[in-house]
Amino acid sequence: MAETSYAKCGDLSLAYQVFGDGPVELVFVGPIVTHVELFWAMPEFKAFFDQLATFCRVLLFDKAGVGLSDPIPKVRLLEERAAEIEAVMDAAGFGKAVLFAMSEGGPQAIVFAARRPERTRALIIYGSFAALPGASWDDLDRDPAELRARLLAELGEKYTPSTKQIASYQEFVRGALSAWGSGATAKMMFPSVRLTRQLAMFERMSASPGMFRATMESNLRIDVRPILSTLTAPTLVIHAREDLLPVQFGRYLPDHIPGARYLEVDGADHAPWFTDPDRILTEIEEFLTGRHAAPPQSHRALRTVLFTDMVASTQHAAATGDERWRAVLQRFGEITAELTQRFGGTVVKSTGDGHLATFDGPTQAIRCAEALRGDAETLGIEIRAGIHTGECELLDADIGGLAVHIAARILGQAGAGDILVSRTVRDLVVGSGTGFEDRGSVELRGVPGTWQLLVVNRHGPPAGSVEAELASMPTPGRRTAMRRSDRAVEAIARRTPWMLRGMARLAPATGRR
Repeated sequence: MAETSYAKCGDLSLAYQVFGDGPVELVFVGPIVTHVELFWAMPEFKAFFDQLATFCRVLLFDKAGVGLSDPIPKVRLLEERAAEIEAVMDAAGFGKAVLFAMSEGGPQAIVFAARRPERTRALIIYGSFAALPGASWDDLDRDPAELRARLLAELGEKYTPSTKQIASYQEFVRGALSAWGSGATAKMMFPSVRLTRQLAMFERMSASPGMFRATMESNLRIDVRPILSTLTAPTLVIHAREDLLPVQFGRYLPDHIPGARYLEVDGADHAPWFTDPDRILTEIEEFLTGRHAAPPQSHRALRTVLFTDMVASTQHAAATGDERWRAVLQRFGEITAELTQRFGGTVVKSTGDGHLATFDGPTQAIRCAEALRGDAETLGIEIRAGIHTGECELLDADIGGLAVHIAARILGQAGAGDILVSRTVRDLVVGSGTGFEDRGSVELRGVPGTWQLLVVNRHGPPAGSVEAELASMPTPGRRTAMRRSDRAVEAIARRTPWMLRGMARLAPATGRR
């Protein structure tokens, strides 16, 4: 087992390992819970990654809040998870890497690949999803047949799970809420593993019940479907037909990612090292080292676009006089530059009475717009803002693309003091504590289709709303739920992982190779 090191990501420390001598840099973006040292106690995991390391240099890491990484006080946003990928890449000295994402790691890798195409060589997505429609807490006790009928109208036959699949997933989520730490949850994900006691220990040592519940609730609200078409990296999607996560969600991905390849394998395990590993590794090696070369550096990337505009500027100029109004405009321009830089954005240009700025993620754009609105009010003026996240064309000193036009059209729909956003933005800031009010669906001039718009609530999410509960949900550290015996095993795993692997080999065979 490779040595475990720590990478800094803001104030957090992330545990990671690097191993292998292959020419391809590969980052494994794991599932909802991981433990970079205990993983090696599974012979199947070790065999899979040992083989992967013959043609890749592999980076494993525990996301914040799980495994050996720092605990977190609340659920992480997708953009924060994407920042964790970049942080461990920087620490390991990886420049342009393949992202091998599993389960909930899929949406996180998708966001990273869209934002950082220049650092993404390729995407491999196993057992994952772009969204989990019909999987909310409110739907847990709904009749599966009734729920399927509703999803069928939204998704169509090809992407709608069967009634049996929906019922199984409902059972899994209910069990995860009540029995995390017993091994029952992991057993449903990895049915070929016979040692439930081993799975129970893995659950407890990877995440506390509170951390798992909070992350699960966040996952139920993820929706990255709007950004799939912006991906430019070569993509391979793999899904097992009997996976607990319905295979229809896996089939959706290659149909909506440009040029993506799809491999569907027999099996029911939610991990590639249990489900036909030889075939999967052969396909991955051919995909990475065969005829698929690294793409040229892209000049398009995912960005969040913020437009601001002063309300009734002509009347203000007439009332105050040209000279004083120019002073106000100059001061507000300085404030815009300061706040945009503070929130990690870039002012692209002035639009006369407003500005165009871009950000890596939508949460920073919303927070910047809120701060700008507050400072504008202290100057005696009102502004409005429009925000959208999408693929942009990165020009020398400018930015273009449909996403910019959409953000401009959204601004045109905003009223005085409004921060108006697209549904895409709302879906990407789940867990941020931002409250929204629905403004309905509209047609935007020159943009196809209808667009749902929402205004940012000045006072945050209403009390009792799903967003308020998610933002305030604590995520206790795993050690608060660990048994004394677990702590002892953790110490063994950290110092002598070969002992655990030896114990695993003595256990009854799982029936899989």
